[in-house]
Amino acid sequence: MTSNKTIMMTCTAAVAAAVMVLAGCGSSGGSSTGSTDSKSESQAFYAAAMFPQTGSLAYLGPPEEAGFKLAIADINEAGGVNGADAQSSIADTSDGDHADQNSAAAQSALSKNPSVVIGPPSSSVVKNSYKQVTSAGVPMISQGATSTAFSGLDKNFFRVIPPDTVQGAVLGQVIAQDGVKNLAIAVFNDEYGTSLRDVVVKTVESAGVNVVYGEKDTFDPAETNFSSIVTAIKASNPDAVLVIAFDQSKSIFKELASQGVDTHKLYMTDGNTADYSKDLDAGLLEGSKGTIPGAHPGEDFQARLKTQVKDLKDYTYAAETYDAVILSALAATKGGDNKPATVSANLMAVSGANGGEECSTYKDCVAALKAGKDIKYKAQSGIGSFNDDHDPATASIGVYKFDGSNKPNFDHAQEGAVPTK
Repeated sequence: MTSNKTIMMTCTAAVAAAVMVLAGCGSSGGSSTGSTDSKSESQAFYAAAMFPQTGSLAYLGPPEEAGFKLAIADINEAGGVNGADAQSSIADTSDGDHADQNSAAAQSALSKNPSVVIGPPSSSVVKNSYKQVTSAGVPMISQGATSTAFSGLDKNFFRVIPPDTVQGAVLGQVIAQDGVKNLAIAVFNDEYGTSLRDVVVKTVESAGVNVVYGEKDTFDPAETNFSSIVTAIKASNPDAVLVIAFDQSKSIFKELASQGVDTHKLYMTDGNTADYSKDLDAGLLEGSKGTIPGAHPGEDFQARLKTQVKDLKDYTYAAETYDAVILSALAATKGGDNKPATVSANLMAVSGANGGEECSTYKDCVAALKAGKDIKYKAQSGIGSFNDDHDPATASIGVYKFDGSNKPNFDHAQEGAVPTK
């Protein structure tokens, strides 16, 4: 994603004194799964996750936890990695407004001597923490950081989500195809927000849409009073409003409604395309649309995710998180050991960058690798192999439409190629 939850699109921050974990506790800075004896940890493949469980992106935590735990379970059911069960832990990152907690989560992850770090999903949190991880020689695979600035960011940085050049283009096309003539944009001043906004603006303007507010205007992510911003938006007389924000979106939606702006013609991104059935009056968002990168999980995969998080209702980045873990375990298998340098060196190959036999499960992919074959992992998220910038070469963007209960429902998907620098 992005930075501090649409594109069409989360205890998160870990403090140095008390790093909270995905399970919601702890001074240890993380929760672990699998055996923890010293011999196992020194030899095993270890995936250390950085997920948001507090802050404005906390709603992303449950689906990411589900995807992460399901991948570890599938790996171990198939025999583990290089002869031993995979080990794992999760540290809470919070959001991009808590840089100290971002750093503490990275410290917690690195303290595990991991083979790979999975996450974070926020562009702002990645910006605040990636150097700690990658400079230690550990590969970081983000499942949601979509900033266009991250293509080719570092030799040890990968992502299983397309940059906003894809999501922004698809969202811009949807807006133009809907016949919008005058568009206002409410966007926070954030790595994720401004990057995505710029791509949308370029796309809609090339299609003849006028951006009447927001091309240069932004608001502080810590803002809580949106009265003046909405007044300015209303004065620009837009046909529709695009809101690029996270948890701030609920307050923006309410203010738009209170000032008489049509909330049935809103557009959102992966940072705020979420279930608002308990937060807003029924019907407030009905008809509005949002985008979320990645393939929409099918019913079978959703059911499997719920074996890890029973009350799971949102699936944002669940498939991407699952894929990140599977790819890293396959990279270790191909390289023959669980060292982070081995994982980093083999990620492109197992993703299919060099071609190979297509396989869709960890078990089948391992069998192909042991038979001496090159492989192309068929990702749950629908992404293509890694390109030279360590982005997925192709990706799917889901388009969602809000119903009368203010829940987004999958409508269709649009695929696109990811440009390289």
